[in-house]
Amino acid sequence: MTKVNREIVVSEALGLLDEVGLDTVSTRRLAKRLGVEQPALYWYFRTKKDLLAAMAEAAMAPHAATPLPTPDDDWRDWFLDNTRSFRRTLLMRRDGARLHAGSTPANDLDRIRRKMDFLITSGVPERDAQMAMLAASRFTVGSVLEEQADAGSGDGSDQPADMPVIDYESAFEAGLTLILDGLVHRTGM
Repeated sequence: MTKVNREIVVSEALGLLDEVGLDTVSTRRLAKRLGVEQPALYWYFRTKKDLLAAMAEAAMAPHAATPLPTPDDDWRDWFLDNTRSFRRTLLMRRDGARLHAGSTPANDLDRIRRKMDFLITSGVPERDAQMAMLAASRFTVGSVLEEQADAGSGDGSDQPADMPVIDYESAFEAGLTLILDGLVHRTGM
């Protein structure tokens, strides 16, 4: 029997996710991968939902490790960089956006508050800062969902011939610019 701990279970679960995709991740497959009996996983996670939440948190670690804004940062540049970091992190894992969607960032609440405080201190009204962060987050998850869904569909042979190929990064950047421009216009900053 393989010696496991919570971190190993999450790491192997993320490896399984990258190999088979979110729809095929199961505690049965994970137990087999770890060389343990399925009930052994319940020592670490009471439900599959708990496991998925831990996987989502671990998958977001690269974004959570990015430096928080400093008073010297330009809020517009920081807003763009923060959203791009979020996108890059979601793209690091197969079905990363689906794994993240609906998860609660319980261990990231302090960082989110500090980001919000930075925007407010920079002069962005609190409600506008909240809505901009929410809009950017939802836009990013939706963009990555579409990108990963298209990537998972194969070679694109099912795409209609008259449909243009989407440059996902350019489309993301255009949408992100629209969000920021709207915020700048709204706040007059």
